[in-house]
Amino acid sequence: MFSTKNISPKQLAFVTAILLAIPVSLLIYFVEKNWIWTIGSLIVIFGGAYFLISFMLERFIYRKIKLIYKFINQTKASRKEETYYKYILPQKSIDEVREDVEAWAEENKKEIEVLRKNEQFRREFLQNLSHEFKTPVFAIQGYIESLLSGAMLNPEINKKFLEKASKNVDRLSNLLNDLDEISSLERGELSLYKQSFVIQDLVKDVFESLSIKVDEKNIKCVIKKGCEAPLTVFADQEKIRQVVTNLVENSIKYGKQGGSITASMYNTDGKHILIEISDDGIGIQERHLSRLFERFYRTDEGRSIDITGSGLGLAICKHIIEAHGQTIHVRSKENVGTSVGFTLGTKKD
Repeated sequence: MFSTKNISPKQLAFVTAILLAIPVSLLIYFVEKNWIWTIGSLIVIFGGAYFLISFMLERFIYRKIKLIYKFINQTKASRKEETYYKYILPQKSIDEVREDVEAWAEENKKEIEVLRKNEQFRREFLQNLSHEFKTPVFAIQGYIESLLSGAMLNPEINKKFLEKASKNVDRLSNLLNDLDEISSLERGELSLYKQSFVIQDLVKDVFESLSIKVDEKNIKCVIKKGCEAPLTVFADQEKIRQVVTNLVENSIKYGKQGGSITASMYNTDGKHILIEISDDGIGIQERHLSRLFERFYRTDEGRSIDITGSGLGLAICKHIIEAHGQTIHVRSKENVGTSVGFTLGTKKD
């Protein structure tokens, strides 16, 4: 059906030619009173106007439109594209061309927005990386300069400074190891050695291995009541141990004195097990939650509490869980506590 909204170039030429030919032909009829002249003039004027308008549209308007499409594609036209420009494009209405340009503009806008976010992320990453390296390096430099300036002659100060320098060297070494690990994870070089094991047993082992740190803050580590029944998962046991250890250590760091850490496990659908590590610590503001798994991202409160961490722990956890084809998430409320959960498969894929 003819529509003025989606009128094609040929339809536009046809309508315009008719609107020109009919009034002129009627005028000739009133002057000449001859139907032959009238019909002849109608045919001649219509044909001439139709071909002239079609030529003008093709020559000027659609020539410009072709340039717009070539600009959008940002490439030299191939044979396929030339065929498109020659046979398909002229059949499009101006509204359809406008919709194509608007769609391209919207897509381009999204790409620019992604580039801006990536640039912002790159700047923050370099800033955080500089900060994480600068702290231990400056500390080591300070201790060495103090020793060279005369502190080396005092055995007590000598030993104290060397011990502190050694701790900062260890921190720098751990940071480099974490960077190396996350780089391998992001390149997809993680090799998984999956096996079946009971997740409750692994969590109990992690609690036991961190008992000294837990006792220092008088924190109680428990498996939630009702979650004691053994649940078997199929995953890389040592990598999952690394994940659970990191989550429990975070709960210890940001947990309150005399608080608790609770591990819970749920069989969600017979194919997946949900594991959650929860604490009743300082919690996290909602605006930070979406960025917690970014490399080096730490809140100001977290940075002030844990000055030795690398800020890569949660990013590594995320990569390990995603390498298993599973998901990890975080829920938190300030001054209430934090819960980090992840899923694992129950059997071999």
